[in-house]
Amino acid sequence: MERTLIDETPRLVGQVVKLEGWVNIRRDHGKLIFIDLRDRSGKIQMVIIPDKEEAYRAAKEIRSEYIIEVEGLVKARPGGAKNEKIPTGGVEIEVEKLSVISKPEVELPVDISAEELNLNLDTLLDNRTLTLRNEKVKAIFKIYAEMVGAYARIMKQSGFMEIKTPKIVNAATEGGANFFKIKYFEKEAYLAQSPQFYKQAGVAIFERVFEVGSVFRAEPHYTTRHVNEYIGMDAEMGFIESSEDVMAELEKVIAYVMEEISQNCQAELEAYGAQILPVEKIPRMKLTEALDILDKEYGKKMEEVDIDAEGERLICEWVKKNHNSDFVFLTHYPTSIRPFYSMPSADPQYTDTFDLLFRGLEISTGGQRIYDYNQLVASIKKHNLNPEDFAHYLDIFKYGIPPHGGWGLGSERIVQKILGLGSIKEAILFPRDVKRLTP
Repeated sequence: MERTLIDETPRLVGQVVKLEGWVNIRRDHGKLIFIDLRDRSGKIQMVIIPDKEEAYRAAKEIRSEYIIEVEGLVKARPGGAKNEKIPTGGVEIEVEKLSVISKPEVELPVDISAEELNLNLDTLLDNRTLTLRNEKVKAIFKIYAEMVGAYARIMKQSGFMEIKTPKIVNAATEGGANFFKIKYFEKEAYLAQSPQFYKQAGVAIFERVFEVGSVFRAEPHYTTRHVNEYIGMDAEMGFIESSEDVMAELEKVIAYVMEEISQNCQAELEAYGAQILPVEKIPRMKLTEALDILDKEYGKKMEEVDIDAEGERLICEWVKKNHNSDFVFLTHYPTSIRPFYSMPSADPQYTDTFDLLFRGLEISTGGQRIYDYNQLVASIKKHNLNPEDFAHYLDIFKYGIPPHGGWGLGSERIVQKILGLGSIKEAILFPRDVKRLTP
């Protein structure tokens, strides 16, 4: 008999099926044994009666997380006692045969059948290979998968070509000190801080490119918003006039991705009490304007033209109140705090760049890039870097490239804010931070 997936059972009432999956929980009620079984498609209740002696005897030994195979009759729940919480709640399986495929070798350190794990973050992550089996935890990554898939769909629909770029590079993309240095045979190399240089090369070849891939930052932060490896959703586009073209494209992408998550992940969103508002025109304001609002409305003064985590949270609070938007673009960041490839604005103190904030957190940085070779060399020197270290990157501009710009999106931060997770690490299958290299 071929295996049937659990979500197929509601249309097979009256038929005998074979199911394989994990035991979520076993419950004994009088002489009856109930087992909730799950597979990749869903969860279903099974009942084992004493008359099925071999199955009953096997069921007596079953514990959570046993992997089993069963054969049984699909029946409508007696008395119309439908479980409204799951799609298969109107049916159950009357088990005729039951066998164990695999079982845990140790006592489970965590009861993952609970609706709420209520674990501290270290316990959650130390037992990650087990806690990821919890239904509510799995919901995070169903939303994550939908987000990444939707991002790829809208990018391709908009004429962007997907590329994959090297993660071992010969120069630190952003400069500074936030890079991982590695031994590369007889040379020194770095883990890529972003795919920036290769995205720009892609513009000179394909005009519009995007990538979903790993990004590494050697930032010694102990915060709820930082990790040392994350998945970036990047894009670069040619023949633009300013960063406004980039923001308009990103706005379209964000609207599509949020709508797809809202439509296709309703059960997962409900598990977290999460709601996604339709994304329309995202407000834009210069960073200096945002700092004025922080000063006047919240009495928060910044010593420099920059914004910190509290400032991002407060300006999003103000935008939500005054524009009913969960998003805001902050534009025209100072040249001194932006990478050397950032295009200066009309006032050279500032750049034609932006950050996109979502519910109090920066999720994207982007803008227009310098595309003139000589201007770029001068900017590298101005940032106290050596143009010789960027020789291959500069070749892109020697051979000519159109005006262009793009963005990098932090995928995990988006999911964190959609679901209101306490830490970005909860939105990563196996996170890497200052202290964590395992599991």
